[in-house]
Amino acid sequence: TVKISAVQLQPATGNIESNIAKHLALIDAAVQQGADLVFFPELSLTGYEPTLAQALVIDKADARLGVFQQRSDEHHLFIGVSLPLSVELGVQIGMIWFTPDRPRRSYAKQQLHADELPFFVAGEEQLILEIPSEKIAPAICYESLQPGHAKQAAELGASVYLASVAKPAGGMQKGVLHYPKIAEQHNMCVIMADSVGPCDNFVSVGQSAAWNRKGALLAQMDSQSEGFLLVDTVDESAVVCKLRGV
Repeated sequence: TVKISAVQLQPATGNIESNIAKHLALIDAAVQQGADLVFFPELSLTGYEPTLAQALVIDKADARLGVFQQRSDEHHLFIGVSLPLSVELGVQIGMIWFTPDRPRRSYAKQQLHADELPFFVAGEEQLILEIPSEKIAPAICYESLQPGHAKQAAELGASVYLASVAKPAGGMQKGVLHYPKIAEQHNMCVIMADSVGPCDNFVSVGQSAAWNRKGALLAQMDSQSEGFLLVDTVDESAVVCKLRGV
């Protein structure tokens, strides 16, 4: 089996150290439930705050991220955390992926929302993660609602589509209609991790969810809790794990 954990959390705005500690607590809880891969919502290490991204930008090699590599190596775990990523041309809405005993890999949002263009530059290449029996394509928020992104991921052989998002109520309404359609169309399991609480000029509404390859909803979290979905992509089962005091 392959068990994927989609984390739902409320980041502390701009407090990277506090957010790293919360990420580690949630990773440890997911490991206890047998997770093989853990991923987080959009800009999870800083909160979704485009106007603060330049001040909070993080380099791929930042030493503070070493704790995630330690967890990855120790538990043979794939970990995806999201952050404002420093690149030569500016700042990307990025994810750093930690894989056991391998160098860090990065993925960056390729399709930016118009509101993000003043603050970020787009990524240029789709990352495919390979774990036993699955090829996994990360997607970040706005681009995950664009049909062409999922189509490209499917053409690259993806069997699982991970949507790392920060969505207000309206965006979530679009998402819960869109994600099951692309799951069925491309025969991909779709798993979405959303944050909760204040972001930029909106409130992120949680409701992290997973759909099987036929587009059927497997499980969905509520709009306030912190915790994670644990999805078995082989037998297509999912459970909600709520955490207190993380």
